[in-house]
Amino acid sequence: MLTVDFSRFPLAPGDRVLDLGCGAGRHAFECYRRGARVVALDRDAGEIREVAKWFAAMAEAGEAPAGATATAMEGDALALPFPDDSFDVVIISEVMEHIHDDKGVLAEMVRVLRPGGRIAVTVPRYGPEKVCWALSDAYHEVEGGHIRIYRGDELLAKMRESGLRPYGTHHAHGLHSPYWWLKCAFGVERDGDDAALPVRAYHRLLVWDIMKKPLATRLAEKALDPLIGKSFVAYATKPHLPGGSSPYEEPVGARSGAQPHARAEGREPGRAQGQEQA
Repeated sequence: MLTVDFSRFPLAPGDRVLDLGCGAGRHAFECYRRGARVVALDRDAGEIREVAKWFAAMAEAGEAPAGATATAMEGDALALPFPDDSFDVVIISEVMEHIHDDKGVLAEMVRVLRPGGRIAVTVPRYGPEKVCWALSDAYHEVEGGHIRIYRGDELLAKMRESGLRPYGTHHAHGLHSPYWWLKCAFGVERDGDDAALPVRAYHRLLVWDIMKKPLATRLAEKALDPLIGKSFVAYATKPHLPGGSSPYEEPVGARSGAQPHARAEGREPGRAQGQEQA
């Protein structure tokens, strides 16, 4: 289930992609299938192990074209282990609502994105998220849970302040908001067979929709997305300065302990000894 719409966010074979806070890897896998050179980064070691296994399985099954590469690694979104201008594309999906220093995360993403590069940011949408918070304290008070609700214009303003230039927005997953409202109403801590019958029934509908993609639910979600879409998605670019310089570059030697650019040494961004690659 993709939140980023790649028809609005074009990806070319060979693009260097960072999926920041990759979670289970859904966007990283799609970028790998499209021929990109992908780094999937997350602070959760368990998630990263699973993503690395899936990258290896995809490579073995021939699901990625020649030239595509995939790396899974642990890392801190506020201290990315990459040189400036390392990536053509950065994706951060359903992550920023968890992080106190969201401006710091934006600054790090801008730093590692090359001038002219593209970024996709997705967060829970204000209206559907407010309903979840109203229905359940446990939904947002768990450790590592959501700490803020973004309004769309607030997120876009923060992106502009970081130096990005937004160029498009939309909403996604209109069918998923009612599921989360039901889950919050009946108890977010109740999972699997312990979940209430309405929650289990709606979950089966969503799984069927994801697997089969029937026309009826595709049309229903397209109609619901502008109204109750669960996610707000924003796309932006990092602009060039006249003369080819970037406002985010620092003088040589200004960054303490700065590493050589990965491409200059013939390495993929983020490659380090012992990291997984398919």
